[in-house]
Amino acid sequence: MIKKILIALAMVFVAIQFVRPEKNNSGDNQYDISTKYNVPPRIGTLLQSACYDCHSNTTRYPWYSNIQPVAWWLSDHVKHGKGHLNFSTFTNRKVAIQYHKFEEISEMVQKKEMPIAAYTVLGLHADADLSDEERGTLVNWAEEQMAMMKEAYPADSLVLKRKK
Repeated sequence: MIKKILIALAMVFVAIQFVRPEKNNSGDNQYDISTKYNVPPRIGTLLQSACYDCHSNTTRYPWYSNIQPVAWWLSDHVKHGKGHLNFSTFTNRKVAIQYHKFEEISEMVQKKEMPIAAYTVLGLHADADLSDEERGTLVNWAEEQMAMMKEAYPADSLVLKRKK
């Protein structure tokens, strides 16, 4: 009986390998953050290694992303991440939203909520495991962008308006 169950599970495992989610590699960067904001090479490198896999239109997929059901989980994870912040469509949002996203970048990186621990655990994505110095660099950059926005835009245009 156990042998039949194991054979059935193996068959299901093989069958699900043919149901693959779409990859997040459109490469559409028309509204990329770098088209409007100063993204020095050091910041660009940090964003690409620690953020872009889940928060852009150009995900680098690890080898295990070809195995189901892991690929489904990764696809959902990327979709969710891009729903919160997408650097590839950053400048296509209202200025108030852009300002708020810089606030969130600063806060989440400073509190070590991003990148999430699941992304760097067990040495996976070691390049995304930010040092305190790298975190400080990203936080300072985000805050510099916010200061630049305060100089360039009226104060009320940087405030998110809540729908009634």
